[in-house]
Parts: sequence; C-alpha cells; structure tokens
Amino acid sequence: MKNGIRMSDIAKEMGVSVVTVSNALNNRGGVSEDMRRKIRARASELGYRPSAPRTPHSKRTSGVQEEGGNIGILTSERFAGGRGTFYWFLTAGVSKELMNCNLYSVYESVSEADEKNCVLPRIVTERQVRGIIVVGQLASDYLEKLASAHVPVLFLDFYDKHSNIDAVISDNYYDSYLITEELVKRGHSRIGFVGNVLATSSIHDRFLGYIKCLMEHEFPYREDWTLDDRLPNGNVLNSFDFPEEMPTAFVCNCDETAFRLIGELQRKGIRIPEDISVTGYDNYTVSDMCVPAITTVEVDLNEMAHTAVSLLLARLENPQKPAARHVIPGRIVMKQSIGDPKP
Repeated sequence: MKNGIRMSDIAKEMGVSVVTVSNALNNRGGVSEDMRRKIRARASELGYRPSAPRTPHSKRTSGVQEEGGNIGILTSERFAGGRGTFYWFLTAGVSKELMNCNLYSVYESVSEADEKNCVLPRIVTERQVRGIIVVGQLASDYLEKLASAHVPVLFLDFYDKHSNIDAVISDNYYDSYLITEELVKRGHSRIGFVGNVLATSSIHDRFLGYIKCLMEHEFPYREDWTLDDRLPNGNVLNSFDFPEEMPTAFVCNCDETAFRLIGELQRKGIRIPEDISVTGYDNYTVSDMCVPAITTVEVDLNEMAHTAVSLLLARLENPQKPAARHVIPGRIVMKQSIGDPKP
C-alpha cells in the first residue's frame, strides 16, 4: 500500500475490529464519539490515507489482492437485471460499503444451467475472493454446494436451512403484516396475495405476515385469491390466473409484481384503486413509474448493505463466532394505489 498504513494496522493498534475503524473513519454509527476521536487521532498520527480505487486488474497474490483482498458478490442471472432494479441498487450498495473498508468487489452472475447443475462460480474455484455475499436466493442444492466450498458466505435478502451462515433480511413478515393492516383500516376485508409463496424465503415470510393480519381480524383466507407471479425456479409468469370472484385488494410480494398486476387489471377495465387496491414491497423505481403510484414498503437498502459487509468482515476476523440472522425494518410509503372498497 502506498501510504504504508491500512485499516487493519489501525485496528491492531487500537485493539478494535476493522469494522469499527471503518465506521469511525467514515463517520457511520456503531462507534462511541470518544472511540471515534481516538481512532481518527491515531490514524492521523500513523499517516493513514484512504486508498485510491483500483482496477479489476490489480496485482493479486494467491487469488487475493495485496491490500486486504477481494469480496465476491454472487447472484442468480434471473436477478441480474439492468440499472435501476432492486437488486442492482442492493449490489451497488454492497460494493460501495466494501470500498469504504478498502475492499473491492468481484461480481459474478450464476447462469440457470450452472445453478441447476451446481457448478460453482469462478470466484470460488479460482480462489479470487476471501468471502462471498450472495444477493438474492439461489436453489437449495446450489447453496449446499457453495456452503461446502470452505469460503465464508453471507446471505443477503434471504435465508435458508443453513443456520450456520449469517443472513441479512428486511423485516418481511412484520412489514407485510403492517401494509395489510393499512388495507384493513381502509375497510377492506376481502384481501388477496400475489406471489409464489415457496419461491423465496422473503415471499414466504411476506405471505405469512399477510395471513397473520387476516387471522387477527377473522377475515377469510381463500386459496383462489393467492395468485402466482412466477414459477418455482423464479422465472416470471407472463400473466395472472385471476379468480371468477375478485377480492377488493391485493397485497403483492414486490413492486415489480404490483406493477404488472395493475397493468393487467387495467387492461381488463378494472380501475386502481377505485375498484381494486394494490400494494407492493421494496419502493424502488418501478413503484413511482406506475400509474397510479404504488403504496409500498420501503426497504432500507443502505442499512442492509452496511450490515452485510460488517457481518462478513466480522466473520473473516472470527470464523468461529455464532451465525446470526439480522432483520432490517422498513417503512410504509403511502401513494395512490389504495383506497376504500366499493360498497
């Protein structure tokens, strides 16, 4: 390193973690003001300067960059949409957090064929990274193979049966319960759900939050009011299988699904929200592109990315620490897609 001093050197001097040093130097929470002053003072004394960004072709030693190493970001190709998608924002947030810690990301997308055949990514087989953040749920068999590769892994925006792997998720269950409750406050009692319940842990938990609200109010649950939006492998369905008798509102598992649902309902002559109310989840670009704009749950992407990087760095420092699932609360954003039910 050109200036000779790394965050890990400051951490060793102060007897704290690299995460604590990073938070102090980047003015983030999780550090007392007294400790923040001490870390900054010691960094100044040692002559620490943040590293300039490096290119993907930086020199490597045994597959790891000289300065702290690379961290892999792994996602399924079905989530690897263009700029402006939910997972694009989440991946960009993780990359930014890694840069703040003098670490750099190596991104790889898993093809549908590789996921099905459990072919590990090159960042693992070529030992390019010290750890991996998996963004968005992959198939169970693939995760099993990845977990056996002896590389520290963290799951972001999902969890599964691997209780020994750290995970960071939004508060899917409770936030879905709360947004369903908003419909109840408007007078809705005939409420459906849109999403393949078993496709991901996030959708499953959002469905359970919706069910909790129905049970509390003793409203009927009708199976024909739960509509699939995708196949079990995650591929999006082209249309929805609507029931003959419609509910007065739909809780959608994500904004993209809500956007497609609203479009299809409008093409059938159904007005939103005058005839049917619709809610989403995520609050990213598509929720405001829709007409009407979608009432939704805003996910704190910055906090999810920060927590994910902090947990993975802590895992690298202490591989034996107990794994944990961290839940990041969201907030409801009221827009124009919900209203009172028709008499």
